[in-house]
Amino acid sequence: MEHTALKTRLENKLQDLQHTQQEIIQTSLSPSHSDYLAFADNTLDVIRGNLKSQPLSLDLFDIVKSPSGGSTVFSVPGLSGDEPQKELTGIILDYTTPRAYWDTPDPVEGTPPACMSTNSIISQDGKACAHCPYNDFGSKDGETNAKACKESVLLFLLRPDNIIPLLVRVPVTSKSRFLKYSTRLLSTLTPISSVVTRITLEKATSKSGKPYALFHFEAVSTLSAEDASHAKEFSRRFMEIVNASDIEPALSEAN
Repeated sequence: MEHTALKTRLENKLQDLQHTQQEIIQTSLSPSHSDYLAFADNTLDVIRGNLKSQPLSLDLFDIVKSPSGGSTVFSVPGLSGDEPQKELTGIILDYTTPRAYWDTPDPVEGTPPACMSTNSIISQDGKACAHCPYNDFGSKDGETNAKACKESVLLFLLRPDNIIPLLVRVPVTSKSRFLKYSTRLLSTLTPISSVVTRITLEKATSKSGKPYALFHFEAVSTLSAEDASHAKEFSRRFMEIVNASDIEPALSEAN
């Protein structure tokens, strides 16, 4: 009897805690007004009309990579060329966690890998990534703790004034930061596509003294229920347009 009562009290406390967490994220983030061009009723029709039934392959997307030399400024493609931006803000519609292995130490950009995976779990030839020797720490050169198989996260970031998401490539050094951010949202049952995310860079230094940039992710506002629904539906229908057969070359680009 006492065991049943204790179990009931614990379950009630857990429910109260989950309710409190949900209230915190809802009250700490200000509502976001709909300024997203992609949420117009005819957006997907315009995309299909412009494509003329051709696939929207990922090599047509603008992509932002981690800057070199520890710079904390993004280089974002624009109509007049690359533009420096201190932060990227928008809705993360979707993301992938690709990984790729090259059998040369310094592959030329665009060189296809010897092996790759679109989800970091199963390789293109059906093998488990967890059991691959190139996934072992120190397998890159034997002198550092780096893996020979290169991991990253590819974000589909929808900005207010664009209907085509910006691809943001998050390097392995910041992969865990993004996954922790995603998990924090998950802990309060908050879909990642229902918040506006701000991405910035922080200067860091490796153990060997080499400067690099770490990604920082912050939820700056929540979408209204209507816009969150729009974002979810737009993401689903937009990704259907993207030609799945063209995903691998874009994910596995050497850089």
